[in-house]
Amino acid sequence: MGQKKLIRFAAIKEFGNVKEYPEGMAGQWAGFFERPQPLTLELACGKGEYAVGLGRMHPERNFLGVDVKGNRIYVGAKTALQEGLNNVGFMRTQIDRIEQYFAPGEVSEIWITFPDPQVRYSRHKKRLTHPNFLRKYQQFLQPGGLIHLKTDSPLLYHFTLTVIEHYGCRLVKNYDNVYAQAAEPELQNIRTHYESLDIAQSGKIFYLCFSLPEVLSSEADALFKETIRQREFGS
Repeated sequence: MGQKKLIRFAAIKEFGNVKEYPEGMAGQWAGFFERPQPLTLELACGKGEYAVGLGRMHPERNFLGVDVKGNRIYVGAKTALQEGLNNVGFMRTQIDRIEQYFAPGEVSEIWITFPDPQVRYSRHKKRLTHPNFLRKYQQFLQPGGLIHLKTDSPLLYHFTLTVIEHYGCRLVKNYDNVYAQAAEPELQNIRTHYESLDIAQSGKIFYLCFSLPEVLSSEADALFKETIRQREFGS
């Protein structure tokens, strides 16, 4: 590990706005922030551009960026401290353990911003909008709570639309070209490091906003899996 990463890993251990693999935090997040306010998660937050950007826009809400990469979290956490954003914090952990850290109904909203689209079909269950992940989110997301996906990946965009269709999610907003269609400052004015890299080379940014049904039925799993397999594997 490089010296710069080691310095950053050591630094976040001293940051008051960062928790690393915390225990006993389910139901306790209101006390972590300066004020008990509705809590929004940014999953796979990277450098935390959305957690910080939304925190600036919405002082009436709390924002928690979640990522396993401590050297990336350092950037957003340091910015939040420097700007006195007491409504912005970070947690270092794996997303596949996310349901362990929150009580039912403790989270009001989720943002998923430019996650790894896991382009190989063999890794499609790793996509953060896969039904397996949505079932995790459902354990702590308030009923009707919104999930936002912003991505440059056509594959992840269409995959998520298929999830929404097969599992009876409520589609709230759908932009297949954010900067040509959207007016929301949350979409126009916050751009992440990974967005600037244009890894997918699609030339467009996609956005979906949806909420979950009361139950994501396991009866839909087989048809969903076959639909995705045919679309991506070509047979």
